[in-house]
Amino acid sequence: MELSVVLRTTIPLTLLMGLGFMSKKAGFLKPGDERVLSAYIYYFALPALFIVDLSRIRFTEENIRFIAAGILPITTVLTLFILLYLVIRFPRDTLYLLILSTVFGSFVFFGIPFATFAFPGEGEVLATLSSSTISIVGVTTSITALELYRMGGAPIIKGLKITLKRLSRNPLILSILTGLILSIANLSIPEIIAIPLHMLGSTTITVSLFMLGAFLHGRKYANISKALKLSLTRIVILPLLAAIIASIFNLPRVQTSVLVIMHGVPLAVSMIVLSERYGFYEEIISSLILIESLGAGIYLNLWLLILGLH
Repeated sequence: MELSVVLRTTIPLTLLMGLGFMSKKAGFLKPGDERVLSAYIYYFALPALFIVDLSRIRFTEENIRFIAAGILPITTVLTLFILLYLVIRFPRDTLYLLILSTVFGSFVFFGIPFATFAFPGEGEVLATLSSSTISIVGVTTSITALELYRMGGAPIIKGLKITLKRLSRNPLILSILTGLILSIANLSIPEIIAIPLHMLGSTTITVSLFMLGAFLHGRKYANISKALKLSLTRIVILPLLAAIIASIFNLPRVQTSVLVIMHGVPLAVSMIVLSERYGFYEEIISSLILIESLGAGIYLNLWLLILGLH
């Protein structure tokens, strides 16, 4: 791995996150302002990025293998957690914590920027394709787990109905499906619409990293040791699984690297908002995001170094 890759990833990430953090600390952003940025990305910039980039992708055999290899690591870990729960019978809340600290990565807010900086040109398209398909699994599983957690001992079927209702209105899911339909149907977006969509989508990387830094300021962090143990899933286990599965699927080096990046990104900053809304281990979730976000520039580049040696 070249030094230029390390510099291309760590310096922009550090600067943009640092600006967001210092803007909050200096009072330029008031408490709650970061949620406005989050809403802008969630409802406008990110859907535009998904629609534009996914509509241009053609589903060749190579892309289908790439998508399958991207989904398998998370589904494998999910299956393992559920099997352990059924065998060992540890508390159900622990199962939800394991699931939510694993599946809902910051694929878009961190993964797409990192992959774009690391691999200019093809990195953004590969990261968008990967994040869109993994996000469907991550978002669906996360919302389901949170609804079941809030309902306690209520029937699971009730939680699933609520989840389906929420997902049917989720802007990320809707934009992903729109982009995929346009791609499969081989339809092009008219230029008069594509240009403003591209302009919106192009702001995703900058605003998301700035927002992440703002979110990290002023939070209460606790249970650091427990959060550190939970973070090993995203720092070590998922990237390792992604590398193994990519090797089995015989993916090219750049595709393998992007998959490892996407499975090693920090827990999604949206989990801070969701954990507060559902009363779900708020301090542990905040600590998890802090640990992984501060360390990602180091451990993701270490993974790229390891991949470059093989």
